[in-house]
Amino acid sequence: MVEYIHLNKTAILIRAAVRIGAMIGRAEEMEIDCLSRYGEKIGLAFQIADDILDETSSDDVLGKPTGSDLKRHKLTYPAVHGMETARKRVMELTREAVAELDPLSRDTAALRAIANHLMKREY
Repeated sequence: MVEYIHLNKTAILIRAAVRIGAMIGRAEEMEIDCLSRYGEKIGLAFQIADDILDETSSDDVLGKPTGSDLKRHKLTYPAVHGMETARKRVMELTREAVAELDPLSRDTAALRAIANHLMKREY
């Protein structure tokens, strides 16, 4: 359920942004499909990482109040699956997202950098 919520909240927004960028850039259908999957996986990884940071970071580092998800008994990935599984899932999704870029002939360095930054995100 928590993955369904994250997919239909954050992941779908990031997927749409990446997909629109691909369309504006006149990408071919295969490229749009790969980039759409990339965006969805990065979006899900971003949201899970955000859930992790809400529990592990500080207000000063994160720039917003932390611990609010637990206080509100919000359904988060770490709350449902545990912190270790959540961290592993972020890494897994990031690797899968980067792999979606492999078939593309265009320069994907920036997209790869974004994905790798999210995996190490601390704020």
